Amino acid sequence: MVPTRREAIGFATAALAALALPGRVRAADKLDAITVDYAYYNPVSLILKQNGWLDRALEANGTTLSWVLSLGSNKANQFLASGSTQFASTAGSAALLARANGVPLHTVFLYSQPEWTAIVIGKDSKLSNLRELRGKKIAATRGTDPWFFLLRSLASVGLTSNDVQIVELQHPDGRVALERGQVDAWAGLDPHMAASQLEAGSRLLYRNIAWNTYGALNVREDFLAAHPDVVRIVLRAYELGHEYAKAHPAETAKILANASNLDVKVADLVIDDRTRFPDPVPGKAYLDSVGGTIPVIRSEQLVADADSVQTALGSLADPAPARVALAHA
Repeated sequence: MVPTRREAIGFATAALAALALPGRVRAADKLDAITVDYAYYNPVSLILKQNGWLDRALEANGTTLSWVLSLGSNKANQFLASGSTQFASTAGSAALLARANGVPLHTVFLYSQPEWTAIVIGKDSKLSNLRELRGKKIAATRGTDPWFFLLRSLASVGLTSNDVQIVELQHPDGRVALERGQVDAWAGLDPHMAASQLEAGSRLLYRNIAWNTYGALNVREDFLAAHPDVVRIVLRAYELGHEYAKAHPAETAKILANASNLDVKVADLVIDDRTRFPDPVPGKAYLDSVGGTIPVIRSEQLVADADSVQTALGSLADPAPARVALAHA
């Protein structure tokens, strides 16, 4: 059900009031500005950006917010690694790989539990199973959940990355390559995957929701240590957006459609059929899901030290900031 204008205004008013309750948030230590990413695969970020809830909450704290678009988990991790953002949206698998390779991040909030990736083939493709991918060209974005999904899918039938030709493209370009017949398959990502299905007749060759490793909001360690109160402001806003998405799926789909220039039917498929909004505190279920990528990380030699990835998993999630933020929401 889409909320009425009065309901939406009422929700926004209550949200801003909750974020600005006196005595609950201390002023940041002369923090002038922060940068947070938004992404089409992170519907909560789109809700916050459109409604300005986080901008105004930080403004009341004396902090200016800048938004930057992440086109994939790999780009979000690059932003965090360089320090150009303090918060960034990735899949859990990408967060683990980044931490194992030295990016000082922690997952502090789960914005969604999506089935956002699958192996996609063209409308007229003759492929019928994963084994037939041997020797084929497959588009994928390195270091993202679709890329991990592809490698796990291949491994499930005894194949490796050496048995196929992986064409490294960002997610939107992967869709274009598939629809133009330049690749035989694509490790897709919503909303581009849903759009390709509905608009170009593309089909899902293989799907497995268990290999989709949550939507993770990550923060740099140094920022978390220096500005815990600003982290709390961000996470309280995220929880408001998270609750809004759960309560108003149709409006969330409309926000996604407007932000990404997609038909609302595509956004409805993504939000209604493929996205859940679970407990946002990262815990055992999250770590179990992300831990499933460790064999692939090791077999593909994606880290210099094979033991570092298990160590990274043990320190990846920090549930304390979300617990504190939710307790004061």
